[in-house]
Amino acid sequence: MKLSDMLANLARSAQDFEKRASKWQEDLRSRNDEMKANAQEWWDNAAAREKELDAQIKQYFDDASDQVKAQWSKAKTDWDSEVSKIKAKGEAWRAEADKLSKEDMADWSEAYAANMVAYAQQVQEEANKAVAAAAEARAAANETQA
Repeated sequence: MKLSDMLANLARSAQDFEKRASKWQEDLRSRNDEMKANAQEWWDNAAAREKELDAQIKQYFDDASDQVKAQWSKAKTDWDSEVSKIKAKGEAWRAEADKLSKEDMADWSEAYAANMVAYAQQVQEEANKAVAAAAEARAAANETQA
């Protein structure tokens, strides 16, 4: 193969690569917009679910006896305190982790995120138990009223 043919092949390959790279960038841009839209939709749905849940909790609280309200108030205060402690610990840990190298910080952040997800799943499990207990208690209460 002559040098001029090799250079012509290299030039064609470079042009093909530029076209493919341009297409890949366009695909990524379109997916990025789609991912942003999906994330925004998820966020909006989560906010709507939280608003519905808050309204439901408020209704339960409004219908509850004074004894239940007092017990709920104490539990909520305790939970809010624990959440504040967890947030403060997280901030302190992140401040310490900021002293790590970028690679170690990335590893630490991933591990912290995984730990928080595991913790959230444990809290979700407790919430599931509470929902089941509430359903059983409501059914029992309805049976005694009938």
